[in-house]
Amino acid sequence: MMRSMELFSGAGGLSLGLTKAGFHHNLVLEWDKHACETIRENQRRNHPLVSSFPLLEYDATKLDYSSYSSDIELLAGGPPCQPFSLGGKHRGHNDHRNLFPEMFRAVRELQPKVVLIENVKGLLRQSFSTFFEHILLQLTYPEVTPRANETLSEHLARLEKKHTRGRHRGLKYNVVFRLLNAANYGVPQRRERVFIVAIRDDLNIEWAFPDEEDETHSQDALLRSQWVTGEYWDKHKVATKDRPELSDILKRRIKKMSHTDDDGKQPWLTVRDAIGDLPDPEKGRRKAGVHNHFYNPGARSYPGHTGSPIDEASKTLKAGDHGVPGGENMLAKNDGSVRYFTIRESARLQTFPDDYIFTGSWSEIMRQLGNAVPVRLAETLGNSIHEALSKA
Repeated sequence: MMRSMELFSGAGGLSLGLTKAGFHHNLVLEWDKHACETIRENQRRNHPLVSSFPLLEYDATKLDYSSYSSDIELLAGGPPCQPFSLGGKHRGHNDHRNLFPEMFRAVRELQPKVVLIENVKGLLRQSFSTFFEHILLQLTYPEVTPRANETLSEHLARLEKKHTRGRHRGLKYNVVFRLLNAANYGVPQRRERVFIVAIRDDLNIEWAFPDEEDETHSQDALLRSQWVTGEYWDKHKVATKDRPELSDILKRRIKKMSHTDDDGKQPWLTVRDAIGDLPDPEKGRRKAGVHNHFYNPGARSYPGHTGSPIDEASKTLKAGDHGVPGGENMLAKNDGSVRYFTIRESARLQTFPDDYIFTGSWSEIMRQLGNAVPVRLAETLGNSIHEALSKA
């Protein structure tokens, strides 16, 4: 049994995926009461993926790890991303919500075999390059901690000297990172996120992120199925008059394709693929067994917030500032109309199972979903890490 711990779990996207990959959580930590209530509601319903979660609603900065086993295969978590989000205030390491130091403390005290961290694409912005380098080197040498009154630049300089010297007898990790697009792994959403993996040096484990050959889905395969073979429209029974207009860029791209071209991948999943079998919430019909599927009025399109076209992979679901989801959390139909995604539709775009229930107000639940790791992508990475640990 592979033992794991997760910090900053949110409503459970990463946790569920890692459970499906074969990890058993010794701790699932989250401070937000609404996200914890979602997990607890599913535990009350005896959902098999979370029923055994040792959930702790607590502040990570106050957690004492001495009572937990130090024999942990995987420590995972997504430290709050608002300091680095493109939709946030961009304060980075100066933001009080920056909880990366708590992740580093957990690594020092637990010394897990592998560390998995997820965060937003904005972490790779040029303005955060110094802080990102600091994250990677602090993970490499977790015991080289900041001194009293030491600035980030001063601590980074010490870490760089340690790294270039090439000699270290204490706790050390080999660290890699990659920007992954969830759509390339069977998630019906163009969601780019940074993943950092650190492997304890003494284990001599070789590991790499999935490369392009390992990606299971592609946009080219989707365009081919739509505009070359027509299989997509036939599958969904979409008449020619109800199909979208193509941009000139896509027309030129498709013109170069042929029936014989094949990259060996499955088509990107679209919004229609994900939610097409659900009843139309605007018509007020409910389907037995479909939870969290109800119409929320008031959606409108404006520059920069035009929604997700139904026959494309959705745009990134967003948590929004102050818990209010952004205008992109909308469905854009081919007739030009828009409406908000229902909670269940959003959950499907994040590949949560249909029997996983979300609790709270609509805006609060959408914040949970906007912050989540797609379950399918978490499972993909979890399987890869699990396999490497098993071989070791």
